Amino acid sequence: MEFEREFIVIGNTIQIRYYGIIIVLAMLVAAWIAARLAKRDGKDPDHVWGALTWAIIPAIIGARLWFVLFPPAELVRQGMDTGWFLQNFGNLQNGPLAIWSGGLGIFGAVLGGMLGAYIYFRRNKLSVPYWLDIAGVAIPVGQAIGRWANYVNQELYGTPTTLPWGITIDTAHRVDPYRSLVDFPVETRFHPLFLYESIANLLIFGVLFYLFQRRRRFNLRVGDIFLFYVMSYAVVRFLLEFLRVEIAWVPGTTTNSSQTATVVMFVVALVLFFIRRRSAPLAEEAVEPPAPTTEKRRV
Repeated sequence: MEFEREFIVIGNTIQIRYYGIIIVLAMLVAAWIAARLAKRDGKDPDHVWGALTWAIIPAIIGARLWFVLFPPAELVRQGMDTGWFLQNFGNLQNGPLAIWSGGLGIFGAVLGGMLGAYIYFRRNKLSVPYWLDIAGVAIPVGQAIGRWANYVNQELYGTPTTLPWGITIDTAHRVDPYRSLVDFPVETRFHPLFLYESIANLLIFGVLFYLFQRRRRFNLRVGDIFLFYVMSYAVVRFLLEFLRVEIAWVPGTTTNSSQTATVVMFVVALVLFFIRRRSAPLAEEAVEPPAPTTEKRRV
């Protein structure tokens, strides 16, 4: 058995990618936190695991689809644009199915996962806004852990920096113009954007967990905490994109696709927050212990 930075080699053929291990760990930790929150509110925590089983596959598909639709500019320069991905569907090294090589879009993952979870909640006649609030608290923890998968793959880094916490990036994982060892020697350090986002997500979790406490939540509407999560993450991601070197553009334009997505997310969440002031039920109404027969789990 050999240990590399990106994977574990067992024998001559089996590779266990740290990327996959970290992503799975992130999902399990986030689900565990969500289950604890649900149980504390008198809800059935098994619904969290049920929703997770429905969310995993759509989340993976959505994450990879987002990457394929909005590939980084560096891949586009190499000819690996959306058209290339669609034409090389069976390429298990770099094609659209090769998720083990990295390349998952968080926006697609959230959208896909929400779709799967929504179907589960509707099938079980559950309050979608209430369970989204729980997800809004737990998801940032999963993101904080999951971002370390970017570290082992040497991706999600920023411009060069002289700050002491800067990280070195192997030449093979750099993008132009940072591949030049003349202008950017091996010891050049780069902003660890994965670390910045990981810390920011932990801060978001801390704030939303504080707001989720019963005595503080009563002043909110059901679904508000999830909207707070969307808006706060949108701001964090929008700002970090100014430092990022591996940018993905909206096809045919020079518009940053991630910043465009975050602006749309923020505006939609903000509008929903205000228009729901009169119609959405108070959070106080959602934390009452449910009747024994109202939330039977259907898988």
